[in-house]
Amino acid sequence: MTTNDAPAPAPAGAPGELTAEELLDAVGPAFGKLRRTSLLEVENPISAKDLSRTLVLGLVQEHTRDSEKEVTVGAVAELLGVDPSVASRMVTDNIKAGYLLRAASQQDGRRTVLHLSPDGVELMARFRRHQREAFEYITADWAERDQLEFARLMLKYVGSLDGLKDRRG
Repeated sequence: MTTNDAPAPAPAGAPGELTAEELLDAVGPAFGKLRRTSLLEVENPISAKDLSRTLVLGLVQEHTRDSEKEVTVGAVAELLGVDPSVASRMVTDNIKAGYLLRAASQQDGRRTVLHLSPDGVELMARFRRHQREAFEYITADWAERDQLEFARLMLKYVGSLDGLKDRRG
């Protein structure tokens, strides 16, 4: 290999130059940056307001996939780790925007549960497409095997999140 063929040195602090400890310390801030940069300019970007709304919509969608599960405002508060009044304002905003519907519980008529409206389902579908487009744009110069391995490891990581609840005992 000639000096012209040598790979360019990695920038200071690049993952290949970090110690194991530094690399592991950098993971948390990297996850924070993922959320902050999700408004990346791709086709049909999600507005900042709708991006915020997808937090609640995603929880309702995820936790009602099983037809017997129901989500209340209290459950939203618990799942987001926020005060019930904050969750109530977030839910009300989604209802006013036309993305969520309130309904009587089929299990306990005294409770009010949440469901995505057709517009909420469409926003979540558009959000998922946006996420996919952003991922493909960000990783466009990656080898396909690296893209798929990263996706597999991210899903494995997210699948292991339930273990955090077990730690609290």
